[in-house]
Amino acid sequence: MRLPEVIARVGLRRSAIYQRMSEGRFPKSRSLGPKCAVWVEAEIDEWIRAVARA
Repeated sequence: MRLPEVIARVGLRRSAIYQRMSEGRFPKSRSLGPKCAVWVEAEIDEWIRAVARA
């Protein structure tokens, strides 16, 4: 998933996503190149489920 889709799915801003990634509280992105980061959809779905349980 690209960043705009992640933002739409989780309801967080770009800065909040990257802040939580650095704190280890959000799934890490994968680099597909120097200017292309993606997230694994299953990891985002699991993060959403974990937040809903908390």
